[in-house]
Amino acid sequence: MNKILYISSEAFPLIKTGGLADVAGSLPVALLKHSQDVRLLLPAYPEVLKQIKKNKVLAKTRYHNQPVKIIETRLPGSRVTVWLVDCPAAFNRPGGPYTDHHGREWDDNALRFAIFCYAAVDIALNKLLPNWQPDVVHCNDWQSGLVPALLSLHAKRPATVFTIHNLAYQGLFNKQTFLDLKLPDALWHLDGLEFYDQLSFIKGGLAYADKITAVSPNYAKEILQPEYSYGLGGLLKYRKKDLSGILNGIDEKYWNPGTDHYLQQKYNRHSLNKKPLNKTALQQELALPIDPTIPLIGMVSRLVEQKGLEIILDYLPTMLTLPVQFVILGTGESHYELLLSNEASRHPDKLHVTIGYDEALAHRIEAASDMYLMPSIFEPCGLNQLYSLRYGTLPIVTPVGGLADTVIDASEKNIAYGTANGFVLKGKDSAALLAATKRALTMYQQPEQWRQLQHNAMSGDFSWQTSAKHYIDLYQQAVKAVS
Repeated sequence: MNKILYISSEAFPLIKTGGLADVAGSLPVALLKHSQDVRLLLPAYPEVLKQIKKNKVLAKTRYHNQPVKIIETRLPGSRVTVWLVDCPAAFNRPGGPYTDHHGREWDDNALRFAIFCYAAVDIALNKLLPNWQPDVVHCNDWQSGLVPALLSLHAKRPATVFTIHNLAYQGLFNKQTFLDLKLPDALWHLDGLEFYDQLSFIKGGLAYADKITAVSPNYAKEILQPEYSYGLGGLLKYRKKDLSGILNGIDEKYWNPGTDHYLQQKYNRHSLNKKPLNKTALQQELALPIDPTIPLIGMVSRLVEQKGLEIILDYLPTMLTLPVQFVILGTGESHYELLLSNEASRHPDKLHVTIGYDEALAHRIEAASDMYLMPSIFEPCGLNQLYSLRYGTLPIVTPVGGLADTVIDASEKNIAYGTANGFVLKGKDSAALLAATKRALTMYQQPEQWRQLQHNAMSGDFSWQTSAKHYIDLYQQAVKAVS
């Protein structure tokens, strides 16, 4: 049994801005089921503190002259112990974990997450909580990137694992920030935290962690290429022997059309004839023309260029001339929000756009839709295509990252082999998206073949159980590397 300190800047259901939260809310639960002793470390944002019921203060300390408490609670709906880093100066503020209400990054993000990392390091070195010391510290994304770097300076330390959820977000700050944070001079060099004379939080994980993972096997290969490496390809190639890709899983209890309490009509792969009742219920809810036979294409996404918004906006005018409906839920860059909202107001019988995030509506869109739109420019793993497969909603995707690992195109050969479960674009442009969608619409008119694709989709195993075993093997390798 390993003792694992799992560090994340967000975790569902306590706080969520994206896929990292879903992973941090599910993987520790799966590790616990595999008899691992896991503790989840999370910042004590106001939204988190509002939700916790039973809690106790385990330790008090100070970093950068700010008082910090470590509070113990539980991850709702699980037996996972959560430790919250409660530093009011850093985390007690309105807005999101990283940005204010207007989407602007907090100007003290480096200090906020440095304090978070200092607390993690002290726990890892048995300085704050003397009754528990981890064998492995598992860090995620730039917000915890300083932890492996700081731990590397100690002879007796736990093993470190760093997971890249999205290399595009690196935690870059100017050199003065390095000095202001009073980080050890030994970490400021080309092979350390320095990145073109800037401080790079993510390099702390990439340069110093014992093992590095990406969130899908294909993404682990892609980030070695210049197109996807964001200037870090040389370092990643140097660390290649310690880099692997482990596909994210999903919480199969929470994302289960057979038990999902958000749905009008529950169903499974043996009762797919009930799925269209969710479509007509959503059409009624969103004031779209009610028609169980019209193809409904859903999308729940951050509205940013990475998610293929440029391609979608190019392709929508043509698509909206066809007998099809679209339902889009998301929030992101204001110009995409505006352009989509304008399209919806011009085509109220074909397109409904909800700006914001609504967990219940996200589930209802997955269940109601026949197809799911996900033409990402890059996609480290992607979770929504996995939710869609689970709900018998066939994804239309670009062949990148985790999408390439999980969606098998409905080609004649794959249909014959019985493996096809979606539609894969032949390129990354609106013409390719239009062609793939038209293929899907043609197949939708063949009910028997469509039903078989849905069966294939819903039969896939995307649980955390397999992935958790891969992580446990990796933890053991990391522990051996430092012992």
